[in-house]
Amino acid sequence: MNEIKSISTIEKRKIRFLQLIFVDINGVPKGMEVPIERYEEAISDGISFDGSSIPGFQGIEDSDLIFKADPSTYTEVPWDGIARVYGFIYKDDRPYHADPRGILKSTIQELAREGLQVYIGPEPEFYLFKKNGSWELQLPDVGGYFDLVTLDKAKNVKREIALYMPYFGLIPEVLHHEVGAGQHEIDFKFSDALGTADNIVSFKYIVKAVAESYGLYATFMPKPIYGMPGNGMHLHISLWKGEENLFVGEDGLSETALYFIGGILKHAKALAALTNPTVNSYKRLVPGYEAPIYVSWGYRNRSALIRIPAYKGKGARIEYRCPDPSANPYLAFAAIIKAGLDGIKHKIEPFAYVEENVYEMDKEKRDKLGIETLPSSLREALDELEKDKVVKNALGKAYRNFKEYKEREWEEYTEYLEKNNIPSETKKVTEWELERYFYI
Repeated sequence: MNEIKSISTIEKRKIRFLQLIFVDINGVPKGMEVPIERYEEAISDGISFDGSSIPGFQGIEDSDLIFKADPSTYTEVPWDGIARVYGFIYKDDRPYHADPRGILKSTIQELAREGLQVYIGPEPEFYLFKKNGSWELQLPDVGGYFDLVTLDKAKNVKREIALYMPYFGLIPEVLHHEVGAGQHEIDFKFSDALGTADNIVSFKYIVKAVAESYGLYATFMPKPIYGMPGNGMHLHISLWKGEENLFVGEDGLSETALYFIGGILKHAKALAALTNPTVNSYKRLVPGYEAPIYVSWGYRNRSALIRIPAYKGKGARIEYRCPDPSANPYLAFAAIIKAGLDGIKHKIEPFAYVEENVYEMDKEKRDKLGIETLPSSLREALDELEKDKVVKNALGKAYRNFKEYKEREWEEYTEYLEKNNIPSETKKVTEWELERYFYI
Protein backbone atom coordinates (compact mmCIF):
# COMPACT_ATOMS: atom_id res chain seq x y z
CA MET A 1 0.00 0.00 0.00
CA ASN A 2 1.50 3.36 -0.96
CA GLU A 3 1.66 6.28 1.43
CA ILE A 4 -1.37 8.15 0.17
CA LYS A 5 -3.52 5.11 0.99
CA SER A 6 -2.07 4.38 4.42
CA ILE A 7 -4.45 4.69 7.36
CA SER A 8 -2.32 7.35 9.07
CA THR A 9 -2.30 9.54 5.96
CA ILE A 10 -6.02 9.06 5.40
CA GLU A 11 -6.85 9.98 8.99
CA LYS A 12 -4.94 13.23 8.61
CA ARG A 13 -7.41 14.18 5.90
CA LYS A 14 -10.31 13.40 8.25
CA ILE A 15 -11.74 10.57 6.14
CA ARG A 16 -13.93 8.56 8.51
CA PHE A 17 -15.86 6.11 6.31
CA LEU A 18 -15.09 3.90 3.33
CA GLN A 19 -17.59 2.68 0.74
CA LEU A 20 -16.89 -0.83 -0.55
CA ILE A 21 -18.22 -0.93 -4.13
CA PHE A 22 -19.15 -3.85 -6.36
CA VAL A 23 -21.88 -4.21 -9.02
CA ASP A 24 -24.82 -6.55 -9.46
CA ILE A 25 -25.77 -8.40 -12.64
CA ASN A 26 -27.11 -5.12 -14.11
CA GLY A 27 -23.91 -3.20 -13.44
CA VAL A 28 -25.66 -1.19 -10.72
CA PRO A 29 -23.30 -0.24 -7.86
CA LYS A 30 -23.90 -2.04 -4.59
CA GLY A 31 -21.88 -2.02 -1.42
CA MET A 32 -21.58 -0.99 2.18
CA GLU A 33 -19.77 1.52 4.35
CA VAL A 34 -17.24 0.63 6.99
CA PRO A 35 -15.16 2.82 9.31
CA ILE A 36 -11.94 3.83 7.57
CA GLU A 37 -9.98 1.93 10.22
CA ARG A 38 -11.12 -1.31 8.53
CA TYR A 39 -9.49 -0.40 5.19
CA GLU A 40 -6.44 -2.61 5.64
CA GLU A 41 -8.67 -5.45 6.83
CA ALA A 42 -10.81 -5.00 3.70
CA ILE A 43 -7.68 -5.49 1.59
CA SER A 44 -6.12 -8.43 3.41
CA ASP A 45 -8.97 -10.48 4.89
CA GLY A 46 -12.01 -8.94 3.29
CA ILE A 47 -15.36 -7.87 4.73
CA SER A 48 -18.18 -10.41 4.90
CA PHE A 49 -21.72 -9.57 3.72
CA ASP A 50 -25.04 -11.17 2.86
CA GLY A 51 -25.33 -11.42 -0.92
CA SER A 52 -28.58 -13.39 -1.05
CA SER A 53 -30.71 -10.43 -2.19
CA ILE A 54 -28.28 -8.90 -4.71
CA PRO A 55 -29.84 -8.98 -8.22
CA GLY A 56 -28.25 -11.77 -10.23
CA PHE A 57 -26.46 -13.41 -7.34
CA GLN A 58 -27.42 -16.97 -6.58
CA GLY A 59 -29.86 -16.76 -3.69
CA ILE A 60 -29.95 -17.73 -0.04
CA GLU A 61 -27.10 -20.20 -0.53
CA ASP A 62 -24.87 -17.21 -1.29
CA SER A 63 -25.64 -15.32 1.89
CA ASP A 64 -22.01 -15.50 3.07
CA LEU A 65 -19.78 -13.65 0.63
CA ILE A 66 -16.54 -11.75 1.14
CA PHE A 67 -15.61 -8.39 -0.38
CA LYS A 68 -11.87 -7.79 -0.82
CA ALA A 69 -10.82 -4.25 -1.67
CA ASP A 70 -8.65 -3.47 -4.69
CA PRO A 71 -6.36 -0.73 -3.31
CA SER A 72 -5.47 0.52 -6.80
CA THR A 73 -9.03 1.89 -7.05
CA TYR A 74 -9.10 3.86 -3.79
CA THR A 75 -10.41 7.41 -4.18
CA GLU A 76 -11.81 10.12 -1.93
CA VAL A 77 -15.10 11.82 -2.74
CA PRO A 78 -14.38 15.56 -2.62
CA TRP A 79 -17.94 16.67 -1.86
CA ASP A 80 -18.76 14.06 0.77
CA GLY A 81 -15.73 13.49 3.00
CA ILE A 82 -15.79 9.74 2.42
CA ALA A 83 -13.62 7.34 0.41
CA ARG A 84 -14.61 4.67 -2.11
CA VAL A 85 -12.87 1.54 -3.32
CA TYR A 86 -13.81 -1.20 -5.81
CA GLY A 87 -13.07 -4.83 -5.11
CA PHE A 88 -13.72 -8.47 -5.88
CA ILE A 89 -16.20 -10.92 -4.38
CA TYR A 90 -15.15 -14.27 -2.91
CA LYS A 91 -17.03 -17.32 -1.63
CA ASP A 92 -15.28 -20.04 0.37
CA ASP A 93 -11.92 -18.37 -0.38
CA ARG A 94 -12.49 -18.65 -4.14
CA PRO A 95 -13.52 -15.96 -6.64
CA TYR A 96 -17.31 -15.80 -6.70
CA HIS A 97 -18.57 -16.96 -10.10
CA ALA A 98 -21.24 -14.23 -10.43
CA ASP A 99 -18.98 -11.27 -9.61
CA PRO A 100 -18.98 -9.20 -12.83
CA ARG A 101 -15.71 -7.46 -12.01
CA GLY A 102 -14.09 -10.81 -11.28
CA ILE A 103 -15.31 -12.18 -14.64
CA LEU A 104 -13.62 -9.35 -16.52
CA LYS A 105 -10.47 -9.73 -14.42
CA SER A 106 -10.31 -13.40 -15.42
CA THR A 107 -10.62 -12.47 -19.10
CA ILE A 108 -7.85 -9.90 -18.77
CA GLN A 109 -5.61 -12.43 -17.05
CA GLU A 110 -6.07 -14.80 -20.01
CA LEU A 111 -4.99 -11.98 -22.33
CA ALA A 112 -2.01 -11.14 -20.14
CA ARG A 113 -0.70 -14.70 -20.41
CA GLU A 114 -0.34 -14.02 -24.15
CA GLY A 115 1.21 -10.63 -23.49
CA LEU A 116 -1.94 -8.87 -24.74
CA GLN A 117 -3.99 -5.98 -23.41
CA VAL A 118 -7.23 -4.40 -24.61
CA TYR A 119 -7.81 -0.66 -24.31
CA ILE A 120 -11.30 0.80 -24.45
CA GLY A 121 -12.52 4.38 -24.65
CA PRO A 122 -16.27 4.95 -24.04
CA GLU A 123 -18.64 7.70 -25.17
CA PRO A 124 -21.51 7.56 -22.65
CA GLU A 125 -24.53 9.75 -23.31
CA PHE A 126 -27.08 10.92 -20.75
CA TYR A 127 -30.13 13.15 -20.37
CA LEU A 128 -30.73 15.81 -17.75
CA PHE A 129 -34.35 16.28 -16.70
CA LYS A 130 -36.46 18.30 -14.36
CA LYS A 131 -39.19 16.17 -12.84
CA ASN A 132 -42.53 17.39 -11.58
CA GLY A 133 -43.61 14.40 -9.50
CA SER A 134 -45.03 12.43 -12.41
CA TRP A 135 -43.50 10.80 -15.47
CA GLU A 136 -43.96 14.04 -17.43
CA LEU A 137 -40.24 14.64 -17.85
CA GLN A 138 -39.28 18.26 -18.34
CA LEU A 139 -36.10 19.07 -20.26
CA PRO A 140 -33.85 21.78 -18.80
CA ASP A 141 -32.68 23.09 -22.21
CA VAL A 142 -33.57 23.12 -25.89
CA GLY A 143 -30.04 22.78 -27.25
CA GLY A 144 -29.08 20.43 -30.05
CA TYR A 145 -25.98 18.64 -31.31
CA PHE A 146 -22.80 20.63 -30.50
CA ASP A 147 -24.79 23.76 -29.71
CA LEU A 148 -22.64 26.32 -27.94
CA VAL A 149 -23.08 27.38 -24.34
CA THR A 150 -25.64 30.10 -25.17
CA LEU A 151 -28.13 27.36 -26.04
CA ASP A 152 -26.90 24.81 -23.52
CA LYS A 153 -28.47 25.52 -20.12
CA ALA A 154 -26.54 22.64 -18.58
CA LYS A 155 -23.10 24.06 -19.27
CA ASN A 156 -22.31 24.57 -15.57
CA VAL A 157 -23.44 21.04 -14.73
CA LYS A 158 -21.13 19.55 -17.36
CA ARG A 159 -18.21 21.73 -16.31
CA GLU A 160 -18.61 20.75 -12.66
CA ILE A 161 -18.77 17.07 -13.62
CA ALA A 162 -15.56 17.47 -15.60
CA LEU A 163 -13.83 19.23 -12.69
CA TYR A 164 -14.70 16.38 -10.31
CA MET A 165 -13.74 13.57 -12.70
CA PRO A 166 -9.94 13.68 -12.05
CA TYR A 167 -10.59 13.00 -8.35
CA PHE A 168 -11.85 9.59 -9.49
CA GLY A 169 -9.05 8.96 -11.96
CA LEU A 170 -11.02 9.99 -15.06
CA ILE A 171 -9.46 12.43 -17.52
CA PRO A 172 -12.17 14.42 -19.34
CA GLU A 173 -11.47 15.09 -23.00
CA VAL A 174 -14.57 16.56 -24.68
CA LEU A 175 -17.81 18.03 -23.29
CA HIS A 176 -20.68 18.69 -25.69
CA HIS A 177 -24.40 18.81 -26.16
CA GLU A 178 -25.86 15.79 -27.94
CA VAL A 179 -28.65 15.62 -30.53
CA GLY A 180 -31.56 15.48 -28.12
CA ALA A 181 -32.79 18.44 -26.10
CA GLY A 182 -31.32 17.97 -22.63
CA GLN A 183 -28.94 15.27 -23.88
CA HIS A 184 -25.20 15.42 -23.23
CA GLU A 185 -21.92 13.59 -23.65
CA ILE A 186 -18.61 13.86 -21.81
CA ASP A 187 -15.85 11.69 -23.27
CA PHE A 188 -12.93 10.64 -21.12
CA LYS A 189 -9.54 9.13 -21.84
CA PHE A 190 -9.32 5.45 -22.66
CA SER A 191 -7.81 2.93 -20.28
CA ASP A 192 -7.34 -0.80 -20.01
CA ALA A 193 -10.61 -2.78 -20.07
CA LEU A 194 -10.94 -3.18 -16.30
CA GLY A 195 -10.00 0.45 -15.63
CA THR A 196 -12.53 1.68 -18.18
CA ALA A 197 -15.29 -0.49 -16.72
CA ASP A 198 -14.55 1.01 -13.29
CA ASN A 199 -14.46 4.47 -14.83
CA ILE A 200 -17.91 4.04 -16.40
CA VAL A 201 -19.40 3.13 -13.02
CA SER A 202 -17.63 6.10 -11.41
CA PHE A 203 -18.71 8.44 -14.18
CA LYS A 204 -22.38 7.60 -13.70
CA TYR A 205 -21.98 8.22 -9.98
CA ILE A 206 -20.40 11.65 -10.56
CA VAL A 207 -22.98 12.70 -13.15
CA LYS A 208 -25.93 11.72 -10.98
CA ALA A 209 -24.50 13.35 -7.86
CA VAL A 210 -23.70 16.66 -9.58
CA ALA A 211 -27.04 16.74 -11.39
CA GLU A 212 -28.86 16.21 -8.10
CA SER A 213 -27.02 19.17 -6.57
CA TYR A 214 -28.57 21.31 -9.34
CA GLY A 215 -32.05 19.94 -8.74
CA LEU A 216 -31.91 17.76 -11.87
CA TYR A 217 -32.16 14.04 -12.59
CA ALA A 218 -29.54 12.46 -14.81
CA THR A 219 -30.48 9.26 -16.58
CA PHE A 220 -28.44 6.88 -18.72
CA MET A 221 -31.60 5.00 -19.72
CA PRO A 222 -31.21 3.97 -23.38
CA LYS A 223 -34.49 5.56 -24.55
CA PRO A 224 -36.18 7.73 -21.91
CA ILE A 225 -38.51 9.57 -24.31
CA TYR A 226 -40.22 8.15 -27.40
CA GLY A 227 -39.47 10.15 -30.53
CA MET A 228 -36.19 11.55 -29.22
CA PRO A 229 -32.65 10.19 -29.66
CA GLY A 230 -31.58 7.45 -27.30
CA ASN A 231 -28.50 7.28 -25.10
CA GLY A 232 -25.68 5.27 -26.62
CA MET A 233 -22.23 4.35 -25.39
CA HIS A 234 -19.95 3.88 -28.39
CA LEU A 235 -16.80 1.95 -27.53
CA HIS A 236 -13.38 2.61 -29.09
CA ILE A 237 -11.38 -0.61 -28.87
CA SER A 238 -7.76 -1.54 -29.63
CA LEU A 239 -5.56 -4.56 -28.90
CA TRP A 240 -1.94 -4.13 -27.82
CA LYS A 241 1.13 -6.25 -27.19
CA GLY A 242 3.52 -4.26 -25.07
CA GLU A 243 3.99 -0.92 -26.82
CA GLU A 244 2.69 -2.22 -30.15
CA ASN A 245 -0.87 -1.56 -31.28
CA LEU A 246 -1.78 -4.79 -33.09
CA PHE A 247 -4.51 -3.01 -35.05
CA VAL A 248 -1.96 -0.93 -36.99
CA GLY A 249 -1.08 -2.35 -40.42
CA GLU A 250 1.32 -1.22 -43.12
CA ASP A 251 -1.39 0.48 -45.16
CA GLY A 252 -4.26 0.82 -42.73
CA LEU A 253 -5.76 -1.75 -40.42
CA SER A 254 -3.84 -4.95 -39.76
CA GLU A 255 -5.13 -8.45 -40.44
CA THR A 256 -5.46 -8.84 -36.68
CA ALA A 257 -7.83 -5.87 -36.55
CA LEU A 258 -9.90 -7.19 -39.44
CA TYR A 259 -10.22 -10.61 -37.83
CA PHE A 260 -11.19 -8.94 -34.53
CA ILE A 261 -13.93 -7.09 -36.41
CA GLY A 262 -14.99 -10.35 -38.04
CA GLY A 263 -15.37 -11.95 -34.63
CA ILE A 264 -17.58 -9.17 -33.31
CA LEU A 265 -19.72 -9.19 -36.44
CA LYS A 266 -20.15 -12.97 -36.24
CA HIS A 267 -21.24 -12.80 -32.60
CA ALA A 268 -23.02 -9.42 -32.77
CA LYS A 269 -26.53 -10.79 -32.29
CA ALA A 270 -25.59 -12.67 -29.11
CA LEU A 271 -23.44 -9.79 -27.86
CA ALA A 272 -26.53 -7.56 -27.99
CA ALA A 273 -27.88 -9.33 -24.91
CA LEU A 274 -24.91 -7.89 -22.99
CA THR A 275 -24.24 -4.61 -24.79
CA ASN A 276 -27.97 -3.77 -24.89
CA PRO A 277 -29.35 -5.78 -21.97
CA THR A 278 -32.68 -4.13 -21.14
CA VAL A 279 -36.17 -4.08 -22.61
CA ASN A 280 -35.69 -0.36 -23.14
CA SER A 281 -32.46 -0.89 -25.12
CA TYR A 282 -34.50 -2.05 -28.10
CA LYS A 283 -36.58 1.10 -28.13
CA ARG A 284 -33.30 2.85 -29.04
CA LEU A 285 -32.23 0.32 -31.68
CA VAL A 286 -34.82 1.34 -34.27
CA PRO A 287 -34.56 2.90 -37.78
CA GLY A 288 -34.54 6.66 -38.06
CA TYR A 289 -31.84 7.45 -35.52
CA GLU A 290 -28.06 7.05 -35.44
CA ALA A 291 -28.25 3.90 -33.32
CA PRO A 292 -27.09 1.07 -35.62
CA ILE A 293 -29.36 -1.90 -36.17
CA TYR A 294 -27.56 -3.45 -39.15
CA VAL A 295 -24.60 -5.81 -38.76
CA SER A 296 -22.07 -4.16 -41.06
CA TRP A 297 -18.81 -2.24 -40.96
CA GLY A 298 -17.07 0.61 -42.76
CA TYR A 299 -14.46 3.35 -42.47
CA ARG A 300 -16.57 6.49 -42.47
CA ASN A 301 -20.01 4.99 -42.16
CA ARG A 302 -21.89 6.06 -39.03
CA SER A 303 -24.83 3.84 -39.96
CA ALA A 304 -22.64 0.74 -39.61
CA LEU A 305 -22.32 -1.34 -36.47
CA ILE A 306 -18.53 -0.97 -36.52
CA ARG A 307 -16.79 2.13 -37.83
CA ILE A 308 -13.08 2.72 -38.31
CA PRO A 309 -12.24 6.26 -37.14
CA ALA A 310 -9.44 8.19 -38.83
CA TYR A 311 -6.19 7.87 -36.92
CA LYS A 312 -2.52 8.80 -36.88
CA GLY A 313 0.46 6.79 -35.72
CA LYS A 314 -0.49 4.18 -33.13
CA GLY A 315 -4.08 5.38 -32.80
CA ALA A 316 -5.77 2.61 -34.82
CA ARG A 317 -8.99 1.41 -33.22
CA ILE A 318 -12.50 0.27 -33.99
CA GLU A 319 -15.67 2.03 -32.89
CA TYR A 320 -18.41 -0.38 -31.80
CA ARG A 321 -21.58 1.68 -31.99
CA CYS A 322 -24.54 -0.33 -30.68
CA PRO A 323 -23.73 -0.56 -26.93
CA ASP A 324 -25.71 1.62 -24.55
CA PRO A 325 -25.07 2.80 -20.97
CA SER A 326 -27.44 0.24 -19.44
CA ALA A 327 -24.81 -2.42 -20.18
CA ASN A 328 -22.93 -3.94 -17.28
CA PRO A 329 -19.48 -2.84 -18.55
CA TYR A 330 -17.64 -5.74 -16.91
CA LEU A 331 -19.78 -8.42 -18.55
CA ALA A 332 -20.06 -6.57 -21.87
CA PHE A 333 -16.30 -6.03 -22.13
CA ALA A 334 -15.53 -9.66 -21.28
CA ALA A 335 -17.89 -10.85 -24.01
CA ILE A 336 -16.69 -8.34 -26.62
CA ILE A 337 -13.06 -9.30 -25.99
CA LYS A 338 -13.83 -13.02 -26.29
CA ALA A 339 -15.78 -12.44 -29.52
CA GLY A 340 -12.91 -10.44 -31.04
CA LEU A 341 -10.34 -13.03 -30.01
CA ASP A 342 -12.49 -15.76 -31.54
CA GLY A 343 -12.28 -13.83 -34.80
CA ILE A 344 -8.48 -13.72 -34.55
CA LYS A 345 -8.20 -17.39 -33.58
CA HIS A 346 -10.34 -18.61 -36.48
CA LYS A 347 -9.33 -15.87 -38.93
CA ILE A 348 -12.90 -14.74 -39.45
CA GLU A 349 -13.04 -12.30 -42.35
CA PRO A 350 -15.27 -9.29 -41.68
CA PHE A 351 -18.40 -9.34 -43.81
CA ALA A 352 -20.97 -6.75 -44.90
CA TYR A 353 -18.52 -3.93 -45.67
CA VAL A 354 -20.44 -0.84 -46.74
CA GLU A 355 -19.83 2.90 -46.95
CA GLU A 356 -23.37 3.85 -48.00
CA ASN A 357 -26.12 4.82 -45.59
CA VAL A 358 -27.58 1.44 -44.69
CA TYR A 359 -30.81 3.05 -43.47
CA GLU A 360 -31.55 4.20 -47.03
CA MET A 361 -31.11 0.73 -48.54
CA ASP A 362 -34.02 -1.55 -49.28
CA LYS A 363 -34.05 -5.11 -47.95
CA GLU A 364 -33.07 -6.57 -51.32
CA LYS A 365 -29.84 -4.57 -51.43
CA ARG A 366 -29.03 -5.34 -47.80
CA ASP A 367 -29.51 -9.04 -48.45
CA LYS A 368 -27.24 -8.84 -51.49
CA LEU A 369 -24.50 -7.29 -49.34
CA GLY A 370 -24.99 -9.85 -46.57
CA ILE A 371 -26.16 -7.25 -44.06
CA GLU A 372 -28.08 -8.81 -41.18
CA THR A 373 -30.02 -7.06 -38.42
CA LEU A 374 -29.52 -7.00 -34.68
CA PRO A 375 -32.25 -8.47 -32.45
CA SER A 376 -35.33 -6.29 -32.21
CA SER A 377 -36.11 -7.16 -28.58
CA LEU A 378 -34.50 -8.43 -25.42
CA ARG A 379 -36.32 -11.72 -26.02
CA GLU A 380 -34.64 -12.17 -29.41
CA ALA A 381 -31.25 -11.19 -27.97
CA LEU A 382 -31.52 -13.79 -25.21
CA ASP A 383 -32.42 -16.43 -27.80
CA GLU A 384 -29.33 -15.50 -29.82
CA LEU A 385 -27.19 -15.63 -26.70
CA GLU A 386 -28.40 -19.12 -25.89
CA LYS A 387 -27.13 -20.32 -29.29
CA ASP A 388 -23.67 -18.69 -29.06
CA LYS A 389 -21.10 -20.77 -27.16
CA VAL A 390 -18.34 -18.17 -27.36
CA VAL A 391 -20.37 -15.38 -25.77
CA LYS A 392 -21.95 -17.72 -23.21
CA ASN A 393 -18.52 -19.02 -22.22
CA ALA A 394 -17.33 -15.45 -21.68
CA LEU A 395 -19.70 -15.32 -18.69
CA GLY A 396 -18.65 -18.70 -17.33
CA LYS A 397 -20.96 -20.04 -14.63
CA ALA A 398 -22.58 -16.61 -14.35
CA TYR A 399 -24.39 -17.25 -17.63
CA ARG A 400 -27.15 -19.06 -15.73
CA ASN A 401 -27.51 -16.13 -13.32
CA PHE A 402 -27.70 -13.65 -16.19
CA LYS A 403 -30.15 -15.71 -18.22
CA GLU A 404 -32.52 -16.38 -15.32
CA TYR A 405 -32.54 -12.74 -14.24
CA LYS A 406 -33.16 -11.42 -17.74
CA GLU A 407 -35.82 -14.05 -18.47
CA ARG A 408 -37.76 -12.79 -15.44
CA GLU A 409 -37.28 -9.21 -16.60
CA TRP A 410 -38.80 -10.04 -19.99
CA GLU A 411 -41.67 -11.96 -18.41
CA GLU A 412 -42.53 -9.07 -16.11
CA TYR A 413 -42.55 -6.68 -19.08
CA THR A 414 -44.80 -8.89 -21.22
CA GLU A 415 -47.18 -9.36 -18.28
CA TYR A 416 -47.38 -5.57 -17.95
CA LEU A 417 -48.17 -5.22 -21.67
CA GLU A 418 -50.92 -7.85 -21.50
CA LYS A 419 -52.46 -6.35 -18.37
CA ASN A 420 -52.60 -2.89 -19.98
CA ASN A 421 -53.63 -4.06 -23.48
CA ILE A 422 -50.45 -2.67 -25.05
CA PRO A 423 -49.30 -4.29 -28.32
CA SER A 424 -46.21 -6.48 -27.80
CA GLU A 425 -44.40 -4.82 -30.72
CA THR A 426 -44.79 -1.30 -29.33
CA LYS A 427 -41.76 0.96 -29.62
CA LYS A 428 -43.20 3.55 -27.27
CA VAL A 429 -41.58 3.91 -23.87
CA THR A 430 -43.88 2.47 -21.22
CA GLU A 431 -44.37 3.46 -17.60
CA TRP A 432 -42.98 0.04 -16.64
CA GLU A 433 -39.67 0.93 -18.31
CA LEU A 434 -39.49 4.36 -16.68
CA GLU A 435 -40.09 2.88 -13.24
CA ARG A 436 -37.52 0.13 -13.77
CA TYR A 437 -34.71 1.91 -15.64
CA PHE A 438 -34.94 5.68 -15.24
CA TYR A 439 -33.00 5.97 -11.99
CA ILE A 440 -30.52 3.12 -12.49
